[in-house]
Amino acid sequence: MPTALITGITGQDGSYLAEFLLAKGYRVVGVVRRSSTTPYERIAHLIDRIELVSADLLDQTSLTDAVFETEPDEIYNLAAQSFVQTSWSQPVLTGEFTALGVTRMLEAMKKAAPKSRFYQASSSEMFGKVVEVPQRESTPFYPRSPYGVAKVYGHWITLNYRESFGLYATSGILFNHESPRRGLEFVTRKVTDSAARIKLGISKELRLGNVEARRDWGFAGDYVDAMWRMLQQDEPDDYVVATGETWSVRQLCEFAFEAVDLDYRDYLKHDKRYDRPAEVDLLVGDPGKAKEKLGWEPTVRFRELVSMMVTEDLARHSAAK
Repeated sequence: MPTALITGITGQDGSYLAEFLLAKGYRVVGVVRRSSTTPYERIAHLIDRIELVSADLLDQTSLTDAVFETEPDEIYNLAAQSFVQTSWSQPVLTGEFTALGVTRMLEAMKKAAPKSRFYQASSSEMFGKVVEVPQRESTPFYPRSPYGVAKVYGHWITLNYRESFGLYATSGILFNHESPRRGLEFVTRKVTDSAARIKLGISKELRLGNVEARRDWGFAGDYVDAMWRMLQQDEPDDYVVATGETWSVRQLCEFAFEAVDLDYRDYLKHDKRYDRPAEVDLLVGDPGKAKEKLGWEPTVRFRELVSMMVTEDLARHSAAK
């Protein structure tokens, strides 16, 4: 039974990855921070099938101890301060978690489990002000937020440890991936949740920033499959994981409100508080390498994903009424 250690197991990707690996017969260990509360709702249905170990991306000793104690075959570093908007108000904290946290995890692996395989969650936000369309593994980075800058650091330090110390360390450059488990602060979930609330008479409007921004949106459940496939290759490498399609936030609103038989234009309001200081206008990935080398392709299309999220939000709010 192989052992997988997952940082960020309580997040969207971590919960889907834990499910995926359990189905493949893994022993799954999740890294969690000590807290006075236990925000485990995304993994509540898995809690009796996984192990949890206490450690913190800000504390080197705890990470090294966690790796040493669990002896993982695979390490998935998914933990980060992952909300772009927050990175503007908390840039130093974002750098500590999202950039230096990667270095601490690599150091822990190097010292305690150098034969294990390491996955780093890189991001399409590293491309930022894109210099070519679509974006592929060779596209130069041009991050446009503290989050994007921190992710570039994490990406390059992973490559550096791979080349410097011979570690099996790979990065997945994942484009936007969503699900009903996405946090409410993210635009996709904000839109689907608002559509459900407005349909049920709980809310009356949806406030957003730039609705013309375009993203390549896929399903998180598909993307964790790509993460696993990267660590099954003979040699470590980096891969773009994307659908190859791009949609605007406006289209996201259109599809979400169509799912509840409403017209988004009757409820959408622009709120400049949600405008970014530096906007990323267009992201669309080229998943050709992942398809060729990993045999990976997305299974859930964008409209289906939006409908899935709206349905879940409707059910949740209906049950709470």
